[in-house]
Amino acid sequence: MPRISLSVVLAIGTLALSACITPAPETSPRPEPRVEVEVAEPSQESQSFARYYRSVEARLVGQGMLRTDAGGPDTPFSADQLARNFERIALYDEYQLQGDRFVARQTESRLRRWSGPVRIQPHFGDSVDDRQQAEDRSVLTTYATRLARLTGHPIRSVSSGGNFHVLYMSTDSLSEVEPLLRDLVPGITAPTIREIQTLGRLTFCSVYAFSPSGSSDYVAAIAVIRDEHPDLLRRSCVHEEVAQGLGLPNDSPAARPSIFNDDEEFALLTRHDELLLTMLYDPRLTPGLGPEEARPIVRQIASELLGGPS
Repeated sequence: MPRISLSVVLAIGTLALSACITPAPETSPRPEPRVEVEVAEPSQESQSFARYYRSVEARLVGQGMLRTDAGGPDTPFSADQLARNFERIALYDEYQLQGDRFVARQTESRLRRWSGPVRIQPHFGDSVDDRQQAEDRSVLTTYATRLARLTGHPIRSVSSGGNFHVLYMSTDSLSEVEPLLRDLVPGITAPTIREIQTLGRLTFCSVYAFSPSGSSDYVAAIAVIRDEHPDLLRRSCVHEEVAQGLGLPNDSPAARPSIFNDDEEFALLTRHDELLLTMLYDPRLTPGLGPEEARPIVRQIASELLGGPS
């Protein structure tokens, strides 16, 4: 059977955002009052998606895939492998915008990451009930804390005023999401909106990271997590898309143990992936570096992290 694509990353580094974007205050805003929402009845298409994803998760788990450990004795890697994997994952793009659509194409790029604080805010479609919202918020908060520790960068979850937006939505909600997208990212392009609204069934989740034209500093991101997913695929999508939206836009078939690999062996962030994030935000690397410039620095950092020669 054809390989299932677990995620798509579209890091759009040349999108010119509206000049009216203003960073939110650094202080945590007061949480909005909880309002009981009426859960919308899913369409036939959404119900079909949910059945499909349940069967995919069950099949992959039955095959020993979607592992939730961080890797072990069966998944060794060296400093040299870590450095090569970092270069491929952080310094190449998986997708390119051609005309009005995105196409899969491995392309050499430059290092991109966030310079300012990252405020991760969840947004829920009408299909997400209160219990699921509470669970999603808890997972996101815990993960944001972990990412902040790994990167040494200010990353936290917020209830409003975010700049990294995580959309928990069914295919029904995504079809009507354009006004929200334009509000969250002024200047977002029509092809990006259309891509989000019409994600095919084989695109399990996706992330779109934005930087001002000519810059390698991310200032906004949108991750899409399908509400039709069962629990493990849902958490897997959160782990991969949020991490990739921090500046690891590509996948590599050589990366193991890793979620940045389309083989679906691992569901959650591994020890290898933690090191990639630590490397990404090392101050010796700066946004805008290309592969040739970054390579000796990356090899040095990898050697230090693993305590041996690269």
